[in-house]
Amino acid sequence: MGAAFFYHLTRSSLDEALSLLIDRSLGNGWRVAVRGTEAGRLEWLDQKLWMGPEDHFLPHGIAGGAHDALQPVLLTTGTERPNDAVCLMAIDRADVAPDEVNTLDRVCIVFDGYDHDQLTHARGQWKSLTGAGCSAQYWSEESGRWEKKAEK
Repeated sequence: MGAAFFYHLTRSSLDEALSLLIDRSLGNGWRVAVRGTEAGRLEWLDQKLWMGPEDHFLPHGIAGGAHDALQPVLLTTGTERPNDAVCLMAIDRADVAPDEVNTLDRVCIVFDGYDHDQLTHARGQWKSLTGAGCSAQYWSEESGRWEKKAEK
């Protein structure tokens, strides 16, 4: 049974935080699906991930290609995971269902603490997932480093 980890961004940009989280997930041997809500935003993220440092290469693709099943990291707006991802990263108010948390190794909900809509959505996801009995942790970088602030 997995857990939902909420990452409240106040210092890092989305692409910086995702690069770190994806790198750690790949280090654990997990395939990753990054679920967004807008294709254009995923295209932006795709470009950011490709422009990272050479020694920090993150192999990935955007869903809808011929090789989705082979991608270690797949950027998608859908709920399916054709790359057999065991780690789901939800961004930009993408919804996560309790059954997903319970069937995956890890779910990361990454949200911008300065965006009122994202903050409100993350709070709703916390209530929904913990109310359904899912294990959850809330992490904040407000102090300058990542610290666990709550667990349920």
